[in-house]
Amino acid sequence: MSPILYVIRHGQTDWNAERRLQGQKDIDLNAIGREQARQNGVDLGEILAFENQPFDFVASPLRRTRETMEIVRGAMGLPPKGYETDDRLIEVSFGAWEGFTLKELKATEPDRLAERKAHKWDFIPPGDDAESYEILSWRVGSWLTSIERPTVCVSHGGVIRTLFRLIGDVAKEEAAEIPIHQDQILKVDPEMKIIGWM
Repeated sequence: MSPILYVIRHGQTDWNAERRLQGQKDIDLNAIGREQARQNGVDLGEILAFENQPFDFVASPLRRTRETMEIVRGAMGLPPKGYETDDRLIEVSFGAWEGFTLKELKATEPDRLAERKAHKWDFIPPGDDAESYEILSWRVGSWLTSIERPTVCVSHGGVIRTLFRLIGDVAKEEAAEIPIHQDQILKVDPEMKIIGWM
């Protein structure tokens, strides 16, 4: 039987606020993001009080996810550093586009941006290390199959979109456009194929 997951997106960064493609760039939380993480920790503490089972904690190794996890755990009254990291939970790579806004890219690469809009799930931006959401879903799927116990995960918007595709069976173009909140907690039941915000 597949274990229950609670998934949190990292709190806001200045690049999120500026709508920059962040990808795998290692950007810190801003003050809003730290408060989002703290409130998510308070809420998660109340939720897990009713679960009556132990949970593992895992995060993407990027700074914004680790800081979010440590704030969440602190707000729950847990030791902040008591979690693991997993490289498979790192955000999708936007390659050469990381650091740019879509408005900036529209001025310099309108044809490529139009291609992305038409086929967002399968689109690979320019750059040797760039990924599509489909490629990202392969490593997230590998992580999912490795989970053996109920787990709390702090990760990224792209990673969470792949969960809607992999577990919720959401159509790929719809999954690519799902808004991923930074101030809510996602409950995932792989066994029942239920996924929803709390």
